[in-house]
Amino acid sequence: MVGQVGMREAKNLAGIGMTSQRTRERMVDRLRGEGITDERVLAAMAAVPRHVFVEEALASRAYEDTALPIGLGQTISQPYVVAKMIEALRAGGRDLGKVLEIGTGCGYQAAVLAHVAPEVYSIERIQALLDRARGNLLGLKLSNLRLTYGDGNLGLAKAAPFDSIIVAAAAPEVPQALLQQLAVGGRMILPLKMPQAGRGVQRLVLIERGPRAYTEKAMDAVRFVPLETGRL
Repeated sequence: MVGQVGMREAKNLAGIGMTSQRTRERMVDRLRGEGITDERVLAAMAAVPRHVFVEEALASRAYEDTALPIGLGQTISQPYVVAKMIEALRAGGRDLGKVLEIGTGCGYQAAVLAHVAPEVYSIERIQALLDRARGNLLGLKLSNLRLTYGDGNLGLAKAAPFDSIIVAAAAPEVPQALLQQLAVGGRMILPLKMPQAGRGVQRLVLIERGPRAYTEKAMDAVRFVPLETGRL
């Protein structure tokens, strides 16, 4: 379970004005227009109040299709990218199964995943950010979501193997620990730096583990914060 942070109350989940359910529904309509077709993913995006996961000063922009700062040099991913990554993992009607998220951040993507998958583990290397995510998630009461403090490059061996892995930071190469912790038949999606395509270029890469080998498919160009090692 997510756990509790005693000094922080759960935020207003319903929202008003630019943070209302109607605004959230307009975001989902926009995602449909941008090509997201998985109704399970769209329903999860509609169910999670994104404004709960950003600072109050930015709440009116919560449902714009843009990344927003969440402090400590990190960002909350734009809604389209969150939806696209989860949709890619589910392509073909696949069940996500047991999911590992690398980079909890403010907890938003973890909450969306918890509405789609039966079991979600999320790991964050910045303790202050993990504490904030716990506070943000408090009112959502997601009993199938577990947050962990640790180095995402190392995965979470004690809970492996995972049917799905989603990485919310860009690396120059796929961490070997994550490849090893991906179940046979499982999928992983992550942003990778593409130096051959120019400085700063990143692309989403979908990896699938077969009985004998891994296959990779390059997807959309994206922009993520770098995947760092260690814990803070």
